[in-house]
Amino acid sequence: DLMNLNGWHIFTKWCLASKNEENLSSLLDLLLTQEEKESISSRCLIIMELLKHEKTQRDIASHLNVSIAKITRGSNELKRTPSSVIDFLKENL
Repeated sequence: DLMNLNGWHIFTKWCLASKNEENLSSLLDLLLTQEEKESISSRCLIIMELLKHEKTQRDIASHLNVSIAKITRGSNELKRTPSSVIDFLKENL
């Protein structure tokens, strides 16, 4: 849908233009509900744990108190993620 694609482009443009963590945090406070921020936070922690390769998926689910299905979704998305993005994420753990 064209409107959503344009909205996503605006969102990513604003995020990139934020320049620092304080500005980005304020922008995300404006755009996201508390529930959306918690969901993104959870997804980031899942991806971080998966990239570390220190725990099983079941252990990650237990440690983060999330369903194994969420861990599996994160793992499947990582498999589709370009290696350049994986390298970026690992460098910024």
